[in-house]
Amino acid sequence: MWNKLFRDSRPPGGDAGNPLYNDIDRSRLPVHTAIIMDGNGRWAEGRGLLRTAGHTAGVDALKQILKVAIDLELPALTVYAFSTENWKRPHTEVDFLMRLFVDYLSKEIDEMDEDNVKLRFLGRVDELSPALKDLAKTAVDRMADNTGVCFNVAMNYGGKDEILRATKEIARRVQAGELLPEDVDETLFESCLDTDGLPPVDFVIRTSGDMRLSNYLLWQAAYAEFWFTDTNWPDFTPARFVEALKAFGKRKRRFGGLKNK
Repeated sequence: MWNKLFRDSRPPGGDAGNPLYNDIDRSRLPVHTAIIMDGNGRWAEGRGLLRTAGHTAGVDALKQILKVAIDLELPALTVYAFSTENWKRPHTEVDFLMRLFVDYLSKEIDEMDEDNVKLRFLGRVDELSPALKDLAKTAVDRMADNTGVCFNVAMNYGGKDEILRATKEIARRVQAGELLPEDVDETLFESCLDTDGLPPVDFVIRTSGDMRLSNYLLWQAAYAEFWFTDTNWPDFTPARFVEALKAFGKRKRRFGGLKNK
């Protein structure tokens, strides 16, 4: 029911004439797709390039995938851009990524706004560089009233950290007398997560061969379908994305029961 309400609230649109989208059952597209964009470094190293070249190519791939989400009117798309564990990488790589994010957002903000994208950031955004933090706030505020794809960027994000932050907030409210322990249920807990207001993740895509969640949306993906590919993220084309979406449409989702949804 959640999925139907969220999908029915979306405005009409999309690019129905693109032959790439032939044979897609639009009634069986995911409501909330989450992508682990893995393999930028491997893509670059396999070509004898610096890892930074892979990250730059990965940004180009992301732009194409977002366009598909816009065309197909996917209600929500969340991408794992930078984890709480990624700070362990070499300082030069982290600094490059921060500058790359600023550059990408600066260049794409106008087009995303024109495409009616609603931008949102998940994670500890306040701990990012001042330039990136300020630009993120500007972009989010500018697109706050848009009604198209909810594009969520997980930045300085970790699933365990998110759950701990939500738990501490609930504990604070109980200690302050604002809540009773028996008031705490799934709905209340989800309202304290970074994804408050979004539907549960129903489809997780991971590129570059690894088959794990890597601390990504641990609560939200409890009943998600998974799709893994050996393709490195910079080579993850719109055609590969459409292939994944078609595969999702053929899944039988029972949520612990016996009937397909």
